[in-house]
Amino acid sequence: MTDAAAATMAGTIAAEGKDRLDEAKLTAWMEANVAGFAGPLSYTKFAGGQSNPTYKLSSPSGTYVLRRKPSGKLLPSAHAVDREYRLIAGLHPTGFPVARPYGLCTDDGVVGTMFYVMGFADGRNLWDGTLPDYAPAERTAIYHAMGDTLAALHNTDYVAAGLGEYGKPGNYFARQVERWTRQYRASETEHMPEVERLIEFLARTVPEQTRTSIVHGDYRIDNMILHATEPRVIAVLDWELSTLGDPLADFSYFLMSWVTQPEGRSGVLGRTGPETGIPPIEEMVERYCAATGRDGVPDLNWYFSYNLFRLTGIVQGIKKRIVDGTASSAQAEKSAAGVYRLAKASWDFAEKAGA
Repeated sequence: MTDAAAATMAGTIAAEGKDRLDEAKLTAWMEANVAGFAGPLSYTKFAGGQSNPTYKLSSPSGTYVLRRKPSGKLLPSAHAVDREYRLIAGLHPTGFPVARPYGLCTDDGVVGTMFYVMGFADGRNLWDGTLPDYAPAERTAIYHAMGDTLAALHNTDYVAAGLGEYGKPGNYFARQVERWTRQYRASETEHMPEVERLIEFLARTVPEQTRTSIVHGDYRIDNMILHATEPRVIAVLDWELSTLGDPLADFSYFLMSWVTQPEGRSGVLGRTGPETGIPPIEEMVERYCAATGRDGVPDLNWYFSYNLFRLTGIVQGIKKRIVDGTASSAQAEKSAAGVYRLAKASWDFAEKAGA
């Protein structure tokens, strides 16, 4: 992705139509619920993101971020902004880098759907995993920071953070394969033989779960804010898919960047090593294992197949929302075309894993 494209995704635009907010009602809610807030309030909508519409709120008391459920017909378990808020509120006091939580509103009468307000993390939002604007040593430091932050999440005592009931017990991957199969079925628009084979293979070969941690669910370079000048993550964003589960789900998803072509997003396939400064996958694995007390990770091909299957389900949901007219971003239509590509890539890794 070019810098201009990244700016388009990370920048803000005027909210129009169903994305507009009632400023008077929102201002009244902020005055009653957000400590230190002072109006008047103005807002713009972040251009990126295809799921929960997200807004930048500006006021004399500071800058805030509002995330809300989209309007229209939604899948039952999707867009759970109340879960996101609960997670951020639990993590923030532990010192883990998340935005400051200010308040959750479950009353649809304020802006039309449930929403929450959090602090604005002022730093760098990077999209291109190859980090074209950085020197090799800076790239190494940024990648180490991303890996170390994920290890810190997986080391977090979730019970002490009040999140002991944040996920269901039992094998995370078994539940996730079942969940994404269900989500895929709920938004299915055509018969895809490759997806049918994946559903059968993944359910039959679920790996044993040996650890439980908070799982982010979408941990990649563009879902975090780095400090403006230091190689340090100051806020991990977009917790919509978070739960308690197998930390290898997050770690293997993060490592997908190393097996993904560099097309301006997170992919760095073929771009690692001393000359670029991007650590090879083996170095990232070794560093994560040292930080989390592991003696290694299992064969990653099954996990890569699973991650791509899950993405297939997510993108199929976007495709369905286009059909139903509830998609939140102009990028959605383009993303929907990726369903076929994702399903094929998932099956390629399934075959490497023995399918």
